[in-house]
Amino acid sequence: MAARDAVSDLIRGNIDAIILHVLSQGDSYGYEILKEIATASQGDYEMKEPSLYTSLKRLETQGFVSSYWGDETQGARRKYYRICDAGITELQEATERWMCVRRIIDRLLGANGGER
Repeated sequence: MAARDAVSDLIRGNIDAIILHVLSQGDSYGYEILKEIATASQGDYEMKEPSLYTSLKRLETQGFVSSYWGDETQGARRKYYRICDAGITELQEATERWMCVRRIIDRLLGANGGER
């Protein structure tokens, strides 16, 4: 159980980047974003709705995403989110930060064959 919590904590620290990555593939709405994250993680991680909407609100406030209402003919209207230019830049920077941290942790834990 502790291992799963540690994994969730690491993922939670990168939620904004994960959402930006999903939106970099096209506009999407909440449930669809949640499904894409679960699918991409092959079921190993399922984001909770409150976490998603908290992150989307934060990303919108920071100017990384924008939202608009869809015009569905059936069912409830959906709020769609799209990545902005600033969001694309942030995604690139977040990916670089993650790669840097991953290299350091790999070295510290000897995950790359013990190279230092």
